[in-house]
Amino acid sequence: MKTEASRKPAPMEVGLADVLMDWRSHCAYNQPDDYIFASIEMGGKQPLWPNTAMAKHIRPAAVSAGIQKRIGWHTLRHTFGTLLKANGEDVATVQSLMRHANVSVTMDRYVQAVTPAKRRAQRGVLALLDPSGPTPEVPRTVTS
Repeated sequence: MKTEASRKPAPMEVGLADVLMDWRSHCAYNQPDDYIFASIEMGGKQPLWPNTAMAKHIRPAAVSAGIQKRIGWHTLRHTFGTLLKANGEDVATVQSLMRHANVSVTMDRYVQAVTPAKRRAQRGVLALLDPSGPTPEVPRTVTS
């Protein structure tokens, strides 16, 4: 791990823990010292290599779901950070869950503004400038 922040424990939602425990109960390698996502070649005593998991499991699942773009681990990190911010989480929480040592890394590289948030922000500024109040929220696509 690169930084002290990345070594800190990360909280896990109970529902996710339940899904992982259920997964383990169906796996060939389900002993306490076996990995949850275990390497078959190593008899469950070592994890799948990340690139193997991506190539053999995640990318095929994405294709089955109709996702055409090539995805990688950082695609998932960027999506996680963006969804946290879109969910209204504060910057410090996003930074902590992304396990970044510096908030500028979180905001500059990982978090993208999503269209509804951009529209909300614009409506807020217009509401400050227009005494008649904000315009109703109507999704529109602007082409140029």
